[in-house]
Amino acid sequence: MPSPNVLLVCTDHWPGSLLGCAGHPAVLTPTLDQLAINGRRFANAYSECPVCVPARRTLMTGLTPHSHGMLSNTGDEGWPPPPLPETPTIAEAFRDAGYQTSAVGKMHWQPQRQRRGFEELLLDEEGRGREGIRADDYELYLGDNGHPGERFAGGMSNNNYMWRAWHLEERLHATNWTARQMSRQIVRRDPTRPGFWYCSFSHPHPPLNPLQAYLDLYRDILPPEPVVAEWIKGDPAALPPALQRELQGLHDRCCDFSPAQIRDILRAFYALCTHIDHQLRVVIGTLKDEGLLGNTIICFTSDHGDMLGNHRMWAKHWMYEGSNNVPMILAGTDEQKRNGRVGHHLEDNRLVATRDIMPTLLDLAGGEIPAHCEGMSMVGEAQRESLFGAHGSLKVAENGNQHRMIRTATHKLVYYPVGNLIQLFDMETDREERHDLSGDPAQAETLARMSDRLIEALPESERAAWVTNGKLTGRPDEGPNPPAPNTWFDGQRGLHWPSK
Repeated sequence: MPSPNVLLVCTDHWPGSLLGCAGHPAVLTPTLDQLAINGRRFANAYSECPVCVPARRTLMTGLTPHSHGMLSNTGDEGWPPPPLPETPTIAEAFRDAGYQTSAVGKMHWQPQRQRRGFEELLLDEEGRGREGIRADDYELYLGDNGHPGERFAGGMSNNNYMWRAWHLEERLHATNWTARQMSRQIVRRDPTRPGFWYCSFSHPHPPLNPLQAYLDLYRDILPPEPVVAEWIKGDPAALPPALQRELQGLHDRCCDFSPAQIRDILRAFYALCTHIDHQLRVVIGTLKDEGLLGNTIICFTSDHGDMLGNHRMWAKHWMYEGSNNVPMILAGTDEQKRNGRVGHHLEDNRLVATRDIMPTLLDLAGGEIPAHCEGMSMVGEAQRESLFGAHGSLKVAENGNQHRMIRTATHKLVYYPVGNLIQLFDMETDREERHDLSGDPAQAETLARMSDRLIEALPESERAAWVTNGKLTGRPDEGPNPPAPNTWFDGQRGLHWPSK
């Protein structure tokens, strides 16, 4: 049997709950539902630092955010992050194992055109020309088709939740381009080598500009209302400063929506998801037509999720389920389905993380897992007892927004060191995190056990800063720091290519 091919599919902002196979009552994901039936879905998959750059560095290296040095999108010093210049990426590991390696879509690293193990690379970097290149490959494609610089001509922002239908032809949408270019890479493969293909869709990350056809699919579907827990509706002064500032800044960030607007936003978001689902079917169909599907491992995931109005929050970086629980579906080769190595019709409840993708795929492909890799194979016998998550660096001023998480099979503890606030959730009975149990005397033993687990997981520098005599003490808030006005205009793109 020749070495298996590997197709790794990553999206942006896709919460783990937004799958039909996960029981969502509204979203339409027939392709992913079928993929889950043909493999294994991990219900407890997490992005350890649920924001784009750290999450993608974790995916590419198999390292935790603390190890690779990025705990937020700010302070980017280039790729790879110092002091790890020799850390091999997943693409380099597969290339060194004899694979032909190709990537299409969003990479979100610096400098943008570097390969880091990918022999072919076609980029959709969402108009980030100011970050090192004049135009990415998708923008060049729009220019070749008579629409230079018009990706954002519909007026939608890259980082807020206004929405409208896509303003150009369907074939010119970024989702169609990514699927088409990935399919071309498969067709153009070197027939003497197995393929490692990384297909990275930039949606459902805003701009919320789905095709009209997909908006029409949801016209008569009523999205479930966002969950708003009692702990977020109470006295704002009882919340950690990070959440106080988030709620204070909603209007400036264009997130102060009416119930009717929220329903339309969710329909637009779901439409982007279903569009990806259908276009992924095109990629899988190409594998089938090329006679490769039976010997190809497919993994589907996202860099992080999106709060989508739950607990009155939007976007990412939070340690709540909407933000850090991600889809994780693994379908093996025909042989791996039959022999149980991956299996089929399986829902796996073990705790898995983004850093596990690299060792899992190398394990299944028979490749060597680099010694630096901190993840573990998701189909191996070993399983972790707890999972640590983090956002916000101790070294860089983060507006008091550092927060940490420890997740076990039964509970989740969320910790805000600024203000020293702890939240505790029972993940068996309260997956929507409606009830904070940290103040319940009956949960004192669980709270103490989870706090000890978190302290053990903290790096030494953070224990020194936030722990006193074995107890979490954090640090006081430094006072009011309201958000600046118009904070999200920095996500707006204009007609910036070609320059005049």
